Amino acid sequence: MDKKRSISIKEIAKLANVSVATVSRVINNNGRFSEDTRKKVQYIIDKYGYTTNMAAKSLRMSKSKTVGLIVPNIDNEWFSHLVLEIEKYFFEKNYSVFICNTSQDEKKEIAYFKSLDSKLVDGIMCISGIEEIPTDVITRNIPIVCIDRKPKDHNNVYYVESNHYSGGYLATEELIKKGCQRIAIVSRNKTLSVNKQRLEGYRQALKDYGLQEYKELQLLLDLSSANYEGAREAMNKLIKSGIPFDGVFATNDWRAYGVMVALAENHIKVPDDVKVIGFDDISISHSCHPSLSTIRQDTKGLAQKASSLLLNLMNDKEVQLEERRFILPVEVIQRDSTHIK
Repeated sequence: MDKKRSISIKEIAKLANVSVATVSRVINNNGRFSEDTRKKVQYIIDKYGYTTNMAAKSLRMSKSKTVGLIVPNIDNEWFSHLVLEIEKYFFEKNYSVFICNTSQDEKKEIAYFKSLDSKLVDGIMCISGIEEIPTDVITRNIPIVCIDRKPKDHNNVYYVESNHYSGGYLATEELIKKGCQRIAIVSRNKTLSVNKQRLEGYRQALKDYGLQEYKELQLLLDLSSANYEGAREAMNKLIKSGIPFDGVFATNDWRAYGVMVALAENHIKVPDDVKVIGFDDISISHSCHPSLSTIRQDTKGLAQKASSLLLNLMNDKEVQLEERRFILPVEVIQRDSTHIK
């Protein structure tokens, strides 16, 4: 037997020539067993590196009534709202939620998957993050539901998302309808499906309205700078380059705010000279000046759909094939940044 492979309770019982119940009693130090039996079982546990964690102690005799929630950045307001809605849903269903903030660190995410597996969670929900899901580190067959994260080559993973392609299209269309012809996009330079879909929607809207796509107006930010400050710096560079533009689609509201700050610093008026639209409809969009037009996601709808799907899977309810992927619509919220009064 390979020591690197996780050994099961049944295998320990077989090697020790005792019952599974006896192994359980030894692990939990509960019930009657001889000293010789304890030594025999403990020897096998030590030899094969069996970890007496929560999984070992409970033997998975019943549901744990817990859910693991992987979130890439709890500081992100939109993620925070989503997490609150998910936690509220499961609390009302008498489930506890382990919230795991990965800080967009792949190694940290893998560690959390291992930890959640050892804690015997009944299911895992992943919000955004990397496309590869580390299911190989999970020793049990548990359901996984993703939000805004389309995993690669994981047929058993379900996901719920907003229509990001439509959102990118609608945002660009809003600028076009307000007279913009040279439209910049400020986005994150990553292959994650959310970013790709918003960029594709932007490109398709330009094409459908007969406008040229300018590569120099596509400001794709690295992970370390894909925030307010990064967007502000990128917009300042574009302004200094002298390349003309009259509209900006930023793929989240903080990037859009960074854009507007840079425009104001360069005495460029919004929306008179340049119109700006964001994405997510978080608090900054209606509290900044001018107020920010944006694309609103149905945060509550996403949380409830994903949570109900995971709950059904955890309770072995049949889920139709078409429910493996569920897309919710988005809408344009018009405010002052695209509207001249």
